[in-house]
Amino acid sequence: MAIGTVVACNSQQQMTASATSTAEGMTAPESHNTLTEKEKKAGWKLLFDGKTTKGWRGAYKDGFPEQGWKIENGELVVLKSGGGESRNGGDIITEQQYDNFELTLEAKLTPGANSGVKYFVTERLPKSPGSAIGLEFQILDDDLHPDAKMGKDGNRTIGSLYDLITARNKKVMPIGEWNKVRIVSNNKHVEHWLNGVKVVEYERGSQEFRDLVAASKYQKFEAFGEAPQGHILLQDHGDEVRYRNIKLLNLNTK
Repeated sequence: MAIGTVVACNSQQQMTASATSTAEGMTAPESHNTLTEKEKKAGWKLLFDGKTTKGWRGAYKDGFPEQGWKIENGELVVLKSGGGESRNGGDIITEQQYDNFELTLEAKLTPGANSGVKYFVTERLPKSPGSAIGLEFQILDDDLHPDAKMGKDGNRTIGSLYDLITARNKKVMPIGEWNKVRIVSNNKHVEHWLNGVKVVEYERGSQEFRDLVAASKYQKFEAFGEAPQGHILLQDHGDEVRYRNIKLLNLNTK
């Protein structure tokens, strides 16, 4: 009788210990479009809450596009519409403008897709055909989209400063998985980071930068990329691309 009781107790203790061990080993589901307490304390702000388009509007528009974009599963989605540049819903921009900032987000491409994250976007007039003008962190399927083979030395591939500086030493996630994008702009020094690796670095307004602009498709735009502040933009290039976890830290308050 005593032996049976001891065996039963030991068995129950082992089951409890096993359950506790399993629970401790489990990873809690990742929460998207939220700020951690550490981020809140540091001053980070959400640019997309996962539920509404608050804080965004169409480029050159008063409100958010009535077509071409949707919110699904906490993701801001530009819809497929034939691959044309800003011909469906059009680009969307933040209502606010920024100068010194750190921007982070996640982007997921579909096969052959093209999009971009632009910054220092100004709604200059007259409006140019296609996408609004600004410095661009290229979002692209390098294997399937023809733009990857255009430009110079790969300066239109994912992570690059579009048509200006080629992203180097990059680690790209497979199509259908999330790429982590980080853009840092501080006193004219700019960095592009892709999945934790710095892939581009330059100085806005430097002679080297101006020489690159002069040899690019942007040469016709006066003082391209040198605006004191501008909007953040997500590009509609007619392909389905998904965005989430869009966060910004204003470095002017640091």
